[in-house]
Amino acid sequence: MPPTGGAHGYCACVQDWTLTPDEIVALPLDELALRILADVKANNEWNWRNWMLSAVQSSAYSRHPQALRALSEAWGWLRANGLVAWDPSQDSAQAIFVTRRGDEVLDRGLGYLKAVQRLDVDLHPVLEAKARPHFLRGDFETAVFVAMKEVEVRVRALSGAPDSLLGTKLMQHAFAPRGPLADPDADPGEVVAEMDLFKGAIGLFKNPSSHRPVDYADATAAAEIVLLADLLLRLLDRRNGDKATSP
Repeated sequence: MPPTGGAHGYCACVQDWTLTPDEIVALPLDELALRILADVKANNEWNWRNWMLSAVQSSAYSRHPQALRALSEAWGWLRANGLVAWDPSQDSAQAIFVTRRGDEVLDRGLGYLKAVQRLDVDLHPVLEAKARPHFLRGDFETAVFVAMKEVEVRVRALSGAPDSLLGTKLMQHAFAPRGPLADPDADPGEVVAEMDLFKGAIGLFKNPSSHRPVDYADATAAAEIVLLADLLLRLLDRRNGDKATSP
């Protein structure tokens, strides 16, 4: 909960809450919200209005309306992003609990939330079913591998290549000039560029995971790779004239 007094007027009730009014106003909204979320979790706070009232009545913030508004904005941000929700086990409309996503963000940081939001688009149906669940569980390596594997599977199916043809060799076979998936109406340079695009994506993001563990500590990078796979699958759908599989 927010401070209620102390030698400096903002002595924390929890160890990490030492924010002055000026610091509260200066903090980015998402960082301030995460500080509140950590405080709520640490103190088992269940009523957001009581939390705010303690701030309003404290000597630290009672004369700093901008800081109080910033705290209120941060609570709104927590609700809007699904990090806290109404607690149905309580009678009060102000009762809240930290959601599963809130716990994930406390554990993984704001980068995880931003990556999840980056991926919050209409993915290609096959990625929606197979890659997104792994990503939301924080298994970024599997999400990336599955996404790029689906590109490889789709290329093989459309090109009629044998199962023995894998990875970059499959991409070169399928998209090489006069290959089964090469665009006969495209400029020769564009044909080669498309081949290199698919070869590069598979070679860099799919093949390594096939042979060794790959640590995708950067959730944003993992999200971008899944989105790249989404683009490649949509290019394949367009090449095949297959509109039914794309939303």
